[in-house]
Amino acid sequence: MKKLFLLAAFAGLCFFVKAQDFTKVKNASLIGHVEDSKTEIDKLASDPKALAKPDFWMWKAKIYAGLYKDDKFRAKYPGSEAIASEAFNKYVSLDTSMKIAKENGGQDAAFDLYSTSFNQGIRTFNAKKWDSSLYYFKYSVEYSDVIFKNKWSSNNMAFDTTSILYAGYSGQNAKKMDEAYHYYSRLVNSRVSGDGYTDIYRFVLVTSSDKKDSVSFFKYYPIAQQVYPKENWFEYEIDFISKYYDLAGKTALYDREDAAGNLTAIKYLHFGDMFVNLSKEDKEGMDSTKLASYQAKGRDAFKKAFNLDQTNAIAAFNAGVIHYNDFNIYDDRVRALIKSLQEINATKPVEKDPKKKAAVEAKYKDLTDPVRKSIAAVDAPMQSSVDSSILWLEKSYNLLKDKHPKANYEKSSYVKSIDFLANLYQYKRDRLRGKDPKGFDAFDAKFKFYDGLHDAAEKEK
Repeated sequence: MKKLFLLAAFAGLCFFVKAQDFTKVKNASLIGHVEDSKTEIDKLASDPKALAKPDFWMWKAKIYAGLYKDDKFRAKYPGSEAIASEAFNKYVSLDTSMKIAKENGGQDAAFDLYSTSFNQGIRTFNAKKWDSSLYYFKYSVEYSDVIFKNKWSSNNMAFDTTSILYAGYSGQNAKKMDEAYHYYSRLVNSRVSGDGYTDIYRFVLVTSSDKKDSVSFFKYYPIAQQVYPKENWFEYEIDFISKYYDLAGKTALYDREDAAGNLTAIKYLHFGDMFVNLSKEDKEGMDSTKLASYQAKGRDAFKKAFNLDQTNAIAAFNAGVIHYNDFNIYDDRVRALIKSLQEINATKPVEKDPKKKAAVEAKYKDLTDPVRKSIAAVDAPMQSSVDSSILWLEKSYNLLKDKHPKANYEKSSYVKSIDFLANLYQYKRDRLRGKDPKGFDAFDAKFKFYDGLHDAAEKEK
């Protein structure tokens, strides 16, 4: 029994020594025998006591990162970067002060993982292997962060902008938008600036908008405004509002900002467009009166846009067009009422008997008077729409007539302004036919002026 006890004790002692001794691993690593050091660390991997020690994980990270760094060994031992990274993270969890790494050059693992991954990322990025480049740049970002956080580099940087940027590019090109967003938003948070960075701000805002993530959008939106104040970021806010808010929310936001005096000319222009061009879903269940109220709201927004920026021909044109559309609606009503009046009169019998004729006249007066009153009621707002449309369309025309070159949308607005003005003056002229020769001639001259511009304006398009 005594011999057996001694034998067992001796075996336990050998096991203990084996678990604690990293000398062979260290020596092989220090003299650059990378494969020998791998062999030694792999032997210890079956020892539970070794696995419990931070030394094991530090050496494993250092050795496998060394394999990853070498072109020949990287090909021979694929996946060495993942093994090294896992080991490094395990080591850090066991030795948060990194005392062992500092004493044994364990920082090399982080540097090897960083530099090799960066170079591999560039290689695969240039080859347009986006998934692979994203894979490598993830490691590049992770271990550059470790290096800079622990101040192991003489370069006093908070992070490696290039690695993060390429990780974002790779994710975007790989159609992994969440990955791209993760890296780009980090750069936006740090307020990186200069040529070539505005697109990442745009990406982050558009993605936040697509996700309907109001917290992120309104976190990054003011940053974009501060870093690139000359950019027109409001279009991204409008895009977010369009996607995130329902019609009631948009209306409440507009009314609140309008009352507070917070809206600029461009904001009024966008809100006007929003209210005039309601979506199919917004229009569902909306009666003509409600629809007309939004058209009027949009029209007034365009007018406010012009009043703040009197060089904005499109704001004036839009206001004029809405008045023009109102005129057409009123005109259709008047035509329908006149037709109804004609139909009533067509059924009126010819009565020669004075007594009977008076009764017929009274009966038909009762039928036609309400129609005539309706025509009169429509006429006043119709004439107001005509005059208002002329006022705003002429503002647009006068701003665009001498502008060269015109943008395509300006060319279209210019031609339509001319055509609509010709129609409106023709209408005003014809109302005075046989009643006011002087007024007729004045409106006829206006009609001929705008009608004569049409062909030249079309050629300009």
